[in-house]
Amino acid sequence: MSNGLPEISLPCLGSGPDVRLADLRGPLVINVWAQWCGPCRDEAPYLAALAKSGKVTMLGIDYDDPRPELAVKFAGEEGLAYPHVTDQDKAIQRALKVGGPPLTAFVDDKGTVAYVHRGVLTSQQQLDQLVKDKLGVTP
Repeated sequence: MSNGLPEISLPCLGSGPDVRLADLRGPLVINVWAQWCGPCRDEAPYLAALAKSGKVTMLGIDYDDPRPELAVKFAGEEGLAYPHVTDQDKAIQRALKVGGPPLTAFVDDKGTVAYVHRGVLTSQQQLDQLVKDKLGVTP
């Protein structure tokens, strides 16, 4: 499947099992972030609120981050209470065409990447509208 998630496994950020991306199904929101990325910090509250709604599955990918211990701290401080994996080798770069974080991918129930939003999410309304438009879910 050309626009499915790649056949790669990424290690859990912190402790937990590896996650094989190709096995994931939606409605799923994947957020590519890093603790050193200012815009990632700006959009974190919107992602935390979406996660609390429980309407979609969420996965964070700590991307190209030399300090995973700071990433764990950041996720905790921001209330990003959903699973996170780490991609220090930029394994997802080609599949999702990652220029750099932040990037948010919307994955449907067939595991197809329905849409990729590059750059910072600027409001809760924007994120909720993308979830509604791209995944058919009203948060």
